Amino acid sequence: MASDSGTDSRLPGQRRRTSGEVTPEDPGREPPFLDLDRLEARAREHLPADVFDYYAGGAETETTLREAPGAWRSWRLRPRVLRGVSTVRLATELLGSPVRTPIGVAPWAYQGMAHPGGELATARGAVAAGALMTASTSATSTLEEVAVAAAGTPAWFQLYRLHSTSHTDDLARRAGDAGYRALVLTVDLPLLGRRHRDLRHDFALPADLRMANHPATGDERPTLDDLATATWTFDDIARFGELSGLPVVVKGVLRGDDAARCVQAGASAVWVSTHGGRQVDPAVASAHALPEVVDAVADDVEVYADGGIRTGSDALIALALGATAVFVGRPTIWGLAAGGAEGVARVLTGLTDELAHTMALCGLDDVRSVPRDSVAAAR
Repeated sequence: MASDSGTDSRLPGQRRRTSGEVTPEDPGREPPFLDLDRLEARAREHLPADVFDYYAGGAETETTLREAPGAWRSWRLRPRVLRGVSTVRLATELLGSPVRTPIGVAPWAYQGMAHPGGELATARGAVAAGALMTASTSATSTLEEVAVAAAGTPAWFQLYRLHSTSHTDDLARRAGDAGYRALVLTVDLPLLGRRHRDLRHDFALPADLRMANHPATGDERPTLDDLATATWTFDDIARFGELSGLPVVVKGVLRGDDAARCVQAGASAVWVSTHGGRQVDPAVASAHALPEVVDAVADDVEVYADGGIRTGSDALIALALGATAVFVGRPTIWGLAAGGAEGVARVLTGLTDELAHTMALCGLDDVRSVPRDSVAAAR
């Protein structure tokens, strides 16, 4: 049974019923398990075609996007038996902040297109699930508003460079003042990847969309291209840490040598990511890049991963490969579009329940200590 502290998960046969559980004669409601394919289909019904493709699409031939989920399945779990596992501990710490699950919310832009509640609804869903929330610079609510909505769970702020050095520096300072626990530098976007779906739609942000963290530009509305007006260097890691007063997480690293240089430059953590397959294509999958990055820096800093995490077993494989936590992007967007805050919470708790279930089957009882030999490369 779950402990009073909320850090243990009920195992199969002990699980609580939720309002989402249905009987076969009630097909209109959600199934009693997390069905991300069905959730994506429901989100597609709710969204205009160009908005859905903005969220769903990748760069160039979308090879990176397509290969991401399957790359986690290029590993195989090696279960342990007779370990007497009756409860599974899911609670962990990320940069010293306690969370109830190692599955967090990745940053994603313009969530107000998916649901009127936007990032505020996503934050409330993260709070309900006990998951870490990462807010994007390109949000439709101010970073301060998201911080308030996320009160009750740790939140990080993901930083892009927008328009000017002074404005970007101000965002970093505001993140520290607003109570975020870390600053996430996204470093794989010196310019936008070529996203063919957006080009085919001639995609433009809705005229009534509020880009709350962008600088005021008079009558001229900021565009997607405003995200990439300048490049950063390793020296910026320490500089943004000083400006914000926060530990810096470097997101978008796929090489061990880059990861080591980030740590030498002052990074407190490294985030393995392909930017959802929206930048370089074809790029090495996160599931294949993670072991090299872990081997390079995990003795010194925490390592996180995203990119194609779609099941609890995917998350467990990442933990076995050395990740401290994993993050999901599109699944939370589909949950947001289909069900607002409750939909986001359902995605996060569903994946967490799957993780606990798979850990129990593998004889593992604590997400903080998943041995590397719990996985092997598939033949």
